[in-house]
Amino acid sequence: MPPVTVASAPAAASPLLRGSGLPDFEAITPEMVSRDIPLLLEQLDRRLADHEVRLKGALESDAALGWDEVMEPLERIGEHLRWSWGVVGHLMGVRNSPELREAHRSQQADVVQFSNRMAQSRALYDAICRLDSQDRSASEGSPQQLDATQRRILAAERRDMEQRGVGLDGAEREAFNSASQELAALSTRFSNNVLDATDGWSLTLRRREEVDGLPDSLLALLADAAQRAGERAEDGSDPSAEHGPWRLGLDMPRYVPFLTYSRRRDLREAAYRAYVSRASSGEQDNSPLIEQILSLRGQQARRLGTANWADLSLTSKMAGGVNEVEGLLEDLRRAAHPVALEELDDLRACAGRHGADEAGDLQPWDVAFWAEALRRERFDLDREALRPWFPLPRVLDGLFALSERLFSIRLVAADGQAPVWHPDVRFFHVLDRASGERLAAFYLDPYSRPGQKRGGAWMDDCLGRSLTPAGEPVLPVAYLICNQTPPLGDTPSLMTFEEVETLFHEFGHGLQHMLTTVERPQAAGINNVEWDAVELPSQFMENWCYDRPTLSGMARHWQTGAPLAEADMDKLLAARTFMAGNATLRQVHFALTDLRLHRQWSPDLGISPDELRRRVAETTTVLGPIPEDRFLCSFGHIFAGGYSAGYYAYKWAEVLSADAFAAFEEVGLENEEELQQIGRRFRDTVLSLGGSRSPSEVFCRFRGREPRADALIRHSGLVRS
Repeated sequence: MPPVTVASAPAAASPLLRGSGLPDFEAITPEMVSRDIPLLLEQLDRRLADHEVRLKGALESDAALGWDEVMEPLERIGEHLRWSWGVVGHLMGVRNSPELREAHRSQQADVVQFSNRMAQSRALYDAICRLDSQDRSASEGSPQQLDATQRRILAAERRDMEQRGVGLDGAEREAFNSASQELAALSTRFSNNVLDATDGWSLTLRRREEVDGLPDSLLALLADAAQRAGERAEDGSDPSAEHGPWRLGLDMPRYVPFLTYSRRRDLREAAYRAYVSRASSGEQDNSPLIEQILSLRGQQARRLGTANWADLSLTSKMAGGVNEVEGLLEDLRRAAHPVALEELDDLRACAGRHGADEAGDLQPWDVAFWAEALRRERFDLDREALRPWFPLPRVLDGLFALSERLFSIRLVAADGQAPVWHPDVRFFHVLDRASGERLAAFYLDPYSRPGQKRGGAWMDDCLGRSLTPAGEPVLPVAYLICNQTPPLGDTPSLMTFEEVETLFHEFGHGLQHMLTTVERPQAAGINNVEWDAVELPSQFMENWCYDRPTLSGMARHWQTGAPLAEADMDKLLAARTFMAGNATLRQVHFALTDLRLHRQWSPDLGISPDELRRRVAETTTVLGPIPEDRFLCSFGHIFAGGYSAGYYAYKWAEVLSADAFAAFEEVGLENEEELQQIGRRFRDTVLSLGGSRSPSEVFCRFRGREPRADALIRHSGLVRS
């Protein structure tokens, strides 16, 4: 198909100042960041000042204020900053370098300062309050009456301004703003330290006995890593999968399968100790940063009249408060803990049947290895042997076919039609299946790049749905970022089933961003969706990995095209809840640690954050953390991401996602006509309405009732006979 302009972009001297359209990633340099972000902030400050002058004049009169008069200029200013600074943040995550870090660091404080300046504008706040007052007193059909989406946006904007210190004055405001800048800088340092610490550890293995048990795919990956690092075999030849050397690292594609398959317990222990102690010593030590972040967040909450950061965070969530969240987590903990203990006994028994020394002394670095051994015993399932049936191109075909089938869309590759930041990155268009109308687009950056790309997987906003000042539509564009096993030579990326689930998860986030029909950008896609409901579409999509027709469509051998055998598919489905007790308990531990740190910890408590985490671990783990374990030092979700006092969102939203998927189960997952009808309803509610309505209202529109936990209990596998 011909090239598509996803959003119009006016010409500008600098690719970083353009403020619209797809970014020219290759043209954006660290020097440009240092030079042009100050120019942007000056320009935006002048626009904001002009807007404030107009609002002050209007507020002094008795004339009614209009939505476009107040909110549209505010949105335009915020979007321009989000576009330019968002590109810099994106490149920090996917193409990190010392030069870019320094450029980002040099501008971050000023960006935060301007954001605070906008959030603390009394003219803006008073105008928003005036709009709200007009709406409350307006008669039915009056021009001053707002629609439901506008009310949601207005309430969120008012709340956010109050939480950004609009009510503070003098020294309190100065202290608040200074702390905001410091928190942003600390979070960036935290993330960089994790990236460097992860990339900074490696172990070169040269003897065949050191790689005993490792599958061929991992040997090839480790040999490739050795070659990239300039390692050579003893005879001077290049590394090879068969003869080595092999270079182990802490990135997920190497670390996780090594712990799962290595028969060398001593090497598993060495890798595990390195992994759990990342960023906890030397120049990369995040321990002092954690205390500073927690202290500053606590101070910010108290400046705003809230007892602690957790209470402040929960005011903008779907949950009713910290006690309600802890109640859910305790229910899950009570259900999962005895199951997790039984699972641990099963692992010890399995090790005993194999005559292993660790049968009586199971350690954390043994769990993945013996869990895989038990999985093979119990289900005759070798997850590594399934990789050839999940090449990325086939998985994408299956994911796209499912999305097209459920949501009446069409996904079309458009590689070469959009600027990219790395040759591995792909670009796709999303079309309406019936009309052929262009709805959205997305980037896919699938592979791990140690040293350049931060770990994990995420969806982010490249462009949001909106209208230009001329009234032309701007179509949404998503970033979908994963860190899966890269291709090697002529072999494509052969995915683990967990990597397949991760791709489906992030695509669910992308669908909510891309299929929104809300024209007001402040509530389009995931914008204005309560944080503990934002995981609904992503976790919903994970369920389809276990749908037999979906599996049949994508599980094809990368060389022969042969489908995955029915027997292997049965094993995969039967093993879905294997080790579910430990998996659930792990999430409860993370979520409860997050809440307790942000509700209870302060420098006056007399214990360190790590010690508080270890107290939480007494009831939320079955193998407690080892002395060297400094998990908090790499807990980027809460110290460098958006999940502070909100990590529980994964379990909270799982109730919603399981119940949503149950709507499809109830009509039969092979009932094509019914599935398409329900899929269209899911698209028209959960994926369309975004933050324009409350999550409860959106869910009720889809399901016809309030959410229930029955489906989660059934899917969880925590009830054992």
